[in-house]
Amino acid sequence: MSTIQQQAHQRSPGSRRGRTPAPPQARRAVASGTFGSALEWFDFAVYGAMAATVFPALFFTGMGEAAGLLASFATFGVGFFARPLGGIVFGHLGDKVGRRRILLVTFVSMGLASLVIGLLPSVSQIGVAAPVLLVAMRFVQGFALGGEATGAQLMTMEHAPGDRRAFYGALMAMGSPISQVAANLALTLLSATLSEQAFMSWGWRVPFLASILLVAVGVYIRFKVEETPVFREDVAEAAAATSTPAEVLRGHGATIVRLILAFSPIVITFYVVSVYGLSYLTGIGFSRSQTFTIVTIANLCSVVAIWCGGRAADRFGRRRVLMTGSAGTLVAAVVFFPVVGTGSFPAALLMVSFALVCAQFGNAGQGALFAEAFPTRMRYTGSALALTGTNLLFAAPAPFLASWLLDVSGGSTLGITVFWAVTIVVALLVMARMGDYRTLEGERHHFDGRRDADLADGRDPDRADDGGADPAGDHADDRADDRADDRAEQATPTSNALSAAPRQADHTVGGV
Repeated sequence: MSTIQQQAHQRSPGSRRGRTPAPPQARRAVASGTFGSALEWFDFAVYGAMAATVFPALFFTGMGEAAGLLASFATFGVGFFARPLGGIVFGHLGDKVGRRRILLVTFVSMGLASLVIGLLPSVSQIGVAAPVLLVAMRFVQGFALGGEATGAQLMTMEHAPGDRRAFYGALMAMGSPISQVAANLALTLLSATLSEQAFMSWGWRVPFLASILLVAVGVYIRFKVEETPVFREDVAEAAAATSTPAEVLRGHGATIVRLILAFSPIVITFYVVSVYGLSYLTGIGFSRSQTFTIVTIANLCSVVAIWCGGRAADRFGRRRVLMTGSAGTLVAAVVFFPVVGTGSFPAALLMVSFALVCAQFGNAGQGALFAEAFPTRMRYTGSALALTGTNLLFAAPAPFLASWLLDVSGGSTLGITVFWAVTIVVALLVMARMGDYRTLEGERHHFDGRRDADLADGRDPDRADDGGADPAGDHADDRADDRADDRAEQATPTSNALSAAPRQADHTVGGV
């Protein structure tokens, strides 16, 4: 029996029986991925904080306060524009040569780019070369993270037991708030112990320069993790028939668009609150130390939300968790600025915490939902395109648009609220018509509260929108076959599990 067939016998998510024991490589992979993800996002988090507070004065002087802030946020967005390119390149290579090798490359690239940023002279010292080099290093950061963010999730989930894949994928999402906490603690400490002049001169460089130590530790950990069993099972096929990015887009384009829209509430909320929010809070009277403290406490709370969301996604379904978190971000979008605008520290702390907790709870369902949408030989590429596409369209513009809308409206936050809330409403409508996908082995999920295999209207969303394209080469079952399979599953569950793998191409499960 093959590895994938053995995994098919693991209990379905949502079952109340004991969890499947995690093999040593799964524990090693989750430790490596969580730590590595935190290190990668630490660099991104520090840059985001510096873009809002330091870089306008060091690299964009002479432009005026508002224009300098816009230019600084524009360089922050460069990293997001680089992510899809990194996702395409590293995703294709990861589907062809394996996840492990690619993750070593992305990790080192990110760390070296951050090291260079920490050594950059200001515009007063080398002129226009300073912002040009800053943008170039930001591009390298984004390019590397385009492959890292998806690869770390896949490495972990493909090693994980079948009944805990969403939870293991959610642990990767913890890298974001953990890194936010670490970055803001470091910046709070530096701000509290250094004078304004010292911080602006060299204090801001310390977190970037520390990357070289983080890279050394991270590389050591990643060398201890083996290639994933799911990829090894298909390695011969992958080498001969790895899909190109163009083939992934042709065959799964509608799926990628749906995933981009579904994940947009989480992304836009995170970047409006944790990146633009830094500038907004300081602009209405909060000190830099108070602002960093608010974001740090909020991110600590969101770590707990990710943990709970990962557990819930394995029990109740990935889409349900994503929709629940998104509904919470809609509430946050409507009340965020009125509450924070009161100038009350406790009120601002509660509001920022609520927004990030909702976003990160929903974020816990993203990893498994994206991975299960694609077969093995195009999983890295497809997942990376969906994830980086969301960041390109919604994360990159969010701080810039928020700052611009506030400026053109004469200080009114109504435009930001409308832009934020409308994006979330559209996403919720898209998710209402989606279903969860099959497992990585092509099995149906059986979540608590429903059987996703029981189609409400017989639709297969991917086939309906993609024109019936099935890149894996197999034909999807129609509704009658699904019902027949359900009857056979009740009679002979073992034979049904063994027969599911050849039908992996029929990955989608209808909306409920």
